[in-house]
Amino acid sequence: MSAAAAIDLACGEPAFVDLTFVGLDAVPAAGEERHAAELVRGPGGAAITAIGAARLGLRVALASPLGDDPEGEFVRAALAADGVRWTGRRVARTSLTAVMPADGERAMATFDNGAESGAAELAAGRPRAVVLSLDRLALAPAGAAVYATVGDQTARRTAAAGELPAAVAAARALLVNEREALLLSGADDVEEAARALARSAPLVVVTLGPRGALAVAAGGEETARADGVPVEVVDTTGAGDLFCAAYVWADLSGAPLADRLRWAVLYAALSVRVATAVAGAATLEALAEAGAERGLALPGRRAITSMKEER
Repeated sequence: MSAAAAIDLACGEPAFVDLTFVGLDAVPAAGEERHAAELVRGPGGAAITAIGAARLGLRVALASPLGDDPEGEFVRAALAADGVRWTGRRVARTSLTAVMPADGERAMATFDNGAESGAAELAAGRPRAVVLSLDRLALAPAGAAVYATVGDQTARRTAAAGELPAAVAAARALLVNEREALLLSGADDVEEAARALARSAPLVVVTLGPRGALAVAAGGEETARADGVPVEVVDTTGAGDLFCAAYVWADLSGAPLADRLRWAVLYAALSVRVATAVAGAATLEALAEAGAERGLALPGRRAITSMKEER
């Protein structure tokens, strides 16, 4: 990819190294030690979304700061291997998460270096679309379609503030999981939560774990739902990041809303069958094959400018 080439998607959220303890029979309780069968190192955080989107054929950049350390070199090498352009800056240390999956659940402990992406780093490559959390929406380059995400800490801060930031009204979509939707809205059930959030965002997409996903457009009416895909769960880490990657890919490719959800649910489900999200991030060919088995045809590409006019 040349320095001047426009890219399809820029990811501006923090990236991590994930250290995954594979094969635990249970997550350790306080004061308890348990032994894993394997320890696997992989890119985490926004690097998962970036690599997943690149494997689906998008031209992708990651604007996250990475350490000038062996962990940062590891993530940069992994990005390069999948054709992801790194536009971030070097900082002292790379953020790291210890991931402990067991019995379909997981526990995590994280060191966050606290470094943030900058607006110039995100705008490098003239992205047509960006993925940003609610508290980073101001970084979005002019003219880029914005896919707003949340995350646990952002959800708590936003819920404490009592309202979504005004900038979410200009986003292409707000993507949240069920817990985040309930926390942000104060609602008792997920459908009510999605309708409440759709008063502020033009489209709200809520992931429901093994139950699939739903979407509600501004105005409060449910517009689409996708059932879950039954799989044997090994590690759910990064499934939401890969859902986001596939949703953006399907949207930029011109898929209708119901198909966007189905593709994204399928992509996330395929990923949880193995340890680490990047190991589970399927290529476009593998996703197309899995989709064909479920009656899904690959969408055709469409310019993002026409999507904005449609909104």
